[in-house]
Amino acid sequence: MDQQQYVDFVLRTIEERNIRFVRLWFTDVLGRLKSFAISPEDLETAFEEGIGFDGSSIEGFTTREETDMLVFPDPTSFQIMPWRSKEQGTARIFCNVRMPNGEPFPGDPRACLERVFRQAEKMGYLMNVGGKTEFYYFPNDHSTELMDSAGYFDLTPDDPAFDIRRSTVLSLEKMSVPVEYSYHADGPGQQCLSLRHAEALTFADALTTAKYVIRFEAYEKGIHASFMPKPLAKYNSSGMFLYQSLLDHEGNNVFWDESDEHYHLSDVAKHYMAGILAYAPQFMAITNPTVNSYKRITNGNGGVPTHATWGLRNRSAMIRIPTYKPGKQLSTRIELRTPDPMSNPYLVCAVTLAAGLRGIREGLELPPEATVDTLRLSDRQLSQAGYTSLPRTLGEALDAFESSQLMYEALGDHIHSFFLRKKRDEWAKYSAAVTDWEIRHYLGNS
Repeated sequence: MDQQQYVDFVLRTIEERNIRFVRLWFTDVLGRLKSFAISPEDLETAFEEGIGFDGSSIEGFTTREETDMLVFPDPTSFQIMPWRSKEQGTARIFCNVRMPNGEPFPGDPRACLERVFRQAEKMGYLMNVGGKTEFYYFPNDHSTELMDSAGYFDLTPDDPAFDIRRSTVLSLEKMSVPVEYSYHADGPGQQCLSLRHAEALTFADALTTAKYVIRFEAYEKGIHASFMPKPLAKYNSSGMFLYQSLLDHEGNNVFWDESDEHYHLSDVAKHYMAGILAYAPQFMAITNPTVNSYKRITNGNGGVPTHATWGLRNRSAMIRIPTYKPGKQLSTRIELRTPDPMSNPYLVCAVTLAAGLRGIREGLELPPEATVDTLRLSDRQLSQAGYTSLPRTLGEALDAFESSQLMYEALGDHIHSFFLRKKRDEWAKYSAAVTDWEIRHYLGNS
């Protein structure tokens, strides 16, 4: 369908289903979901002219002197909210944020991903993304009390999360967010939800929706779902694992190469991987955006990589190459294992795609494959072997991010400068804080 056909479908569905509230969704630079509701009568005007709102009230958008902004609903993202009443129900629709003159707003993460996606399209590639996110269930938002003692893939009759995962999956499927599988992850109370692949923008919308539904369904059951990367020091951290591939305009997977008998990867795929590995330190402030993110990197309890490595089926590498299934050329892909669930999926897809495209343009070569024995080497030995060390703190990541021309070009001045300023302030406040660990170790020995 073309754009107008989508608009007609949405307007017709709203009338037929007696939808009384339409929630307009978008995210701020940090990935926090924003929303306001309009009546169905105003939606047609919104499609044509946009709906105005005060951008100065959204952190990272505009100043008090430049408050007027517009959201334009994307009709392809329309879905009815399944937990609302069927009579006088509610729908949601993702929006593109624009300036009063109609130009895309440079601080809109969705527009940022769209721009980088179009750059790939001009090179002949369409980015395809799938992925999964891990998270914990806790009794509330200020307690890390363990909810169970189960582990990876455990099925126990007393698992309190079983029914919540079920209702979460059912709600997402009703919103046309295809869930591949869900299960209990390694940590006590830790869960995982995997989404099927789609074009990059559709996937980022789906993951944003999934995170909201995960929290909503947990809240309805009186518990809290947390995407904090490392909430428990002794147990596994939570990651956001992304499966990426590039298709050509005919739908062929350009990562696939039959002549490569060992990896089944094309030169394009290898250059793309090399770009991600080479520029990883520069984009990790985006993929791992919090102070807590680096507690996962340095003490992940789950094979979280500390260097820019890659390997076949190796879950301790930064990029894993899943096993090729004969006759499944379209499933040839890479798995990026460093991002965490606190990151903004639109920006993560944008910066990793930009790094991969740079690798293709520059014809970058991969470092040697990291084997199990390789990953047992010390940090110094890994660096001497040619593997780039990843930042170990948010401060280190911000230093690399600030000096990166690629990140500036991929994100644009607005997002790059706001994100850097916001995260510098976060790092400074953390660095100035006195922790319980310091009190225990230093107070009596001073």
